[in-house]
Amino acid sequence: MSNRMPALFVSHGSPMTAIQPSPARDFFLTIAKDLPRPKAILIATAHFESEAPLLSADASPQMIYDFGGFPQPLFEIVYPAPGAPEFAVRATQLLTDTGFEAQAVVNRGFDHGTWVPLSLMYPQADIPVVQVSVQPELGSAHHVALGEALAQLRDEGVMIVGSGSLTHNLWELSRSRRDMNAPVRDWVREFTEWVAEKVEAGDVDAIADYRTRAPFARENHPRDEHFLPLPFAMGAGAGVKGKRIHTSYDYGLLAMDAYLFQ
Repeated sequence: MSNRMPALFVSHGSPMTAIQPSPARDFFLTIAKDLPRPKAILIATAHFESEAPLLSADASPQMIYDFGGFPQPLFEIVYPAPGAPEFAVRATQLLTDTGFEAQAVVNRGFDHGTWVPLSLMYPQADIPVVQVSVQPELGSAHHVALGEALAQLRDEGVMIVGSGSLTHNLWELSRSRRDMNAPVRDWVREFTEWVAEKVEAGDVDAIADYRTRAPFARENHPRDEHFLPLPFAMGAGAGVKGKRIHTSYDYGLLAMDAYLFQ
């Protein structure tokens, strides 16, 4: 039996996922029991953007509350997981050896793409965490390659996670009535099911070229940053077909799907 850690894609949703009941929150609260316990977690978060890959190497990362207009309890959440500087350096070396201009950096705290899902999955905050940035200007295929370059960390006890959102049109959300249980828009569901079909078939090429192949790609992702953690996780899956392990919708617009590559 392989000791290889899985790769995982999660939709972290609104910061309210941390405190507001929802099917996605219930998923985060229970998924860890079905996963092997990692030595460390390397997480690509949609809220950490850069021109080239950056990896957080802080020993004790601080918190980033990268949002406004939300209830005060969200600003009081502290996720005190340690960093993993040694894995940050190791991951940086793997990337530079593969031709990426990667760099380990300090003074990068946990953004909500990291602490929302992990505070629910691992509330003891006792697993070290390294964050890796996404490069929105470089597209989906770049992030498949980024994940592939880091895949061998899974054999060293590191769980690789992509944290984004399967759909993410905040402009449409801003002009809609904020009803968590609103009917799912047809164009959201069609995109979501196309992604599920391609990921579960292991069709990396389709995901790498999703902006031209997927129905309603631009409607669901006016910008790429929240989709890119999925091709990252798929690349880290090293050719394994993905398995959809959660699907739900918030506000009829945010698909909260999660995929496991194991």
